[in-house]
Amino acid sequence: MKIALAQQNYIIGDFEGNFEKISDAIDQAIQQNTDLILFSELAICGYPPRDFLYFNHFIEQCELIINRICAIAQDRIAVVIGAPSKNPIPDGKDLYNSAYFIENGKVKHITHKTLLPTYDVFDEYRYFESNRTFELVEYKGKKIAITICEDIWDTGETNPLYTVNPVEELAKLQPDFLLNLSASPFNYKQAIKRIEIVSRNASAFNIPIFYCNNTGAQTELIFDGGSLVIDNQGRLIDELPYFRTAQKYYELDVNNTIQIINDIQNSNTKDEMALIHDAIICGIKDYFGKLGLKKAILGLSGGIDSALTLYFAVKALGKQNVLSVLMPSQYSTNHSVDDSLKLVENLDTSYKIIPIKEAFDVLDKILQPHFDGKPFDVTEENMQARIRAIYLMALSNKHGYVLLNTTNKSEAAVGYGTLYGDMCGGLAVLADIYKTQVYDLCRWINRNDEIIPKNIIEKAPSAELRPNQKDSDSLPDYEILDRVLFEYIENIKGPDEIRQILGFEEALIDRILKLVNRAEFKRHQTPPILRISPRAFGSGRRVPIVNKYCQ
Repeated sequence: MKIALAQQNYIIGDFEGNFEKISDAIDQAIQQNTDLILFSELAICGYPPRDFLYFNHFIEQCELIINRICAIAQDRIAVVIGAPSKNPIPDGKDLYNSAYFIENGKVKHITHKTLLPTYDVFDEYRYFESNRTFELVEYKGKKIAITICEDIWDTGETNPLYTVNPVEELAKLQPDFLLNLSASPFNYKQAIKRIEIVSRNASAFNIPIFYCNNTGAQTELIFDGGSLVIDNQGRLIDELPYFRTAQKYYELDVNNTIQIINDIQNSNTKDEMALIHDAIICGIKDYFGKLGLKKAILGLSGGIDSALTLYFAVKALGKQNVLSVLMPSQYSTNHSVDDSLKLVENLDTSYKIIPIKEAFDVLDKILQPHFDGKPFDVTEENMQARIRAIYLMALSNKHGYVLLNTTNKSEAAVGYGTLYGDMCGGLAVLADIYKTQVYDLCRWINRNDEIIPKNIIEKAPSAELRPNQKDSDSLPDYEILDRVLFEYIENIKGPDEIRQILGFEEALIDRILKLVNRAEFKRHQTPPILRISPRAFGSGRRVPIVNKYCQ
């Protein structure tokens, strides 16, 4: 049996566009005399559709596309593809998350997803009913098990999340091989873990597995692809490229031995910095491309965060589509402007210089009578940040740019930013990357040539909103801060556990956690954050704004 994996990049709700991609893949597979082609989870509508699933019209469009796929497949190829399906039973949710098996131009079988995740960014039980029966599909003398994404991730560890293991149940029916349709979001630990999970299932149950994953970005979620073929002993036969579409063919013989038919040039790396680098570029490119946007603008301060954001914007959108705005204040150092100019020269991109002192002096003069003689404080600092936001948003509105936010995860965590100032933007590029990771990424980018000026990387970080200001005046050193934040946010450890793990003083840990929890109201008002970690701010971390925990 000849099997094709179609790793594709869909747009949620773009039924016609998604159908064209699916149709082209089917046509190519037919030309290669393929018996079966496998697509990813909810490929018809795009993943995650979220509350669009409540619209009857949305579900009807999915059904129409399924009918059109049946018409083009006819008796020439079998198609396995993901789409929502209606639950005919009144009890329970109205929909299933399903895999359609299409043969001879008809829907031969519909397999429903069993395990519906509700952790991290997932909220599938909000929409879908869980499968409770397990059956195989017979096709051309082979017995096929079909699972959907999460169904293969419950591998029976000491504390399993679910009470049933779908692969174990299907293995009892002795399938020849297993197909898995996935839409598994990227994080920088996912590539290795994915291979481990799929391999563990294959070897434990003596089943070859064909795993087809989504690729591309959907707002904050990034999908890296990396679709897999694993033999029945858990050995990796093939892995499709990361962050791009691909279609590949495999021959399954009578002994269920797998042979690769066509070879795609593929040099996947598991290097963490390389993965984050490619994921961010994918996230920006698809956010703009899928919304029909082209041009980005950002404030370039001379600091490392805006420098890295500019680099990513140029890589994703092209130098001709990115504008940097330097907005020095009376507190800006000369090297901030010089470093910024060196960076835009290295990247060969456009810039403007618009000082903010004149606007600040006017605004300060108007407000001073109402400040009742109180001294300079964070108020005046925030005024400067908000003046810069006015400049950037004015240029954005006038010329059709999208403002990129340059806040990093460390700053977002402790609220070290100004609402309606430097926290403005249409997309937060770095807000899931800790400050120490920002430095690591810049050094990685400079591994062959100095693209980001050395002085930007080496100088002490500063917001430059008051004389001789440094981040360390307000925050612990980032090397310390990020270690505490990682334990609290990613590892979900409380203050006592963090003290035991890191050995830091109680007062320091309590201060950091208090900053994090008090800043929740700011994070609720920030742009979408490109997710690259196992636990990002946004839909994957749900914390109440009003709280007294660790305060």
